[in-house]
Amino acid sequence: MFSGKTEELIRRLNRAKIARQQVEIFKPSLDKRYHELDVVSHNANSIRSTPVALAQEILLLASGCDVVGIDEAQFFDESLVDVCNQLADRGTRVIVAGLDMDYTGKPFGPMPALMAVAEFVTKVHAVCVCCGEIASYSFRIAASEDKILLGETDSYEARCRPCFLEGMKEKSPEPIRVAAKH
Repeated sequence: MFSGKTEELIRRLNRAKIARQQVEIFKPSLDKRYHELDVVSHNANSIRSTPVALAQEILLLASGCDVVGIDEAQFFDESLVDVCNQLADRGTRVIVAGLDMDYTGKPFGPMPALMAVAEFVTKVHAVCVCCGEIASYSFRIAASEDKILLGETDSYEARCRPCFLEGMKEKSPEPIRVAAKH
């Protein structure tokens, strides 16, 4: 989070529009953090999108497009990989933005498979709020353990690996030590 993924997606899609290409943008319908319809970056830049509940809907709605943008791809099901491949196979340029890891540091949704089949991958990084180094992790500061928790700085912090691991260590309770009986 906070690495500029959505900002970069919006930038690339706006360039395609300037080039007079037919562009369509999709986001998961569950993401209503900033706006019901628009894809909005943390910097408040926005672009009109179409919210969809299922990845398969994108195929129907993207016919005739030169470029398809997909934001928050980690929230879609695994069929998003097939959808993106079908679009690319028919000549559509597909630009996807999403988190590659969840708040526990594990691969998130369809992102690892999408990265594997993509021709190009641009991995952007945030700045660690603890030490200022490059951050690759989204450390959850909210108490929830739900897999999906939509939030911003009230729920997450960008952290580098050492600061992420230190935070995870502080979160987990100390192991229970049981005295051995003699």
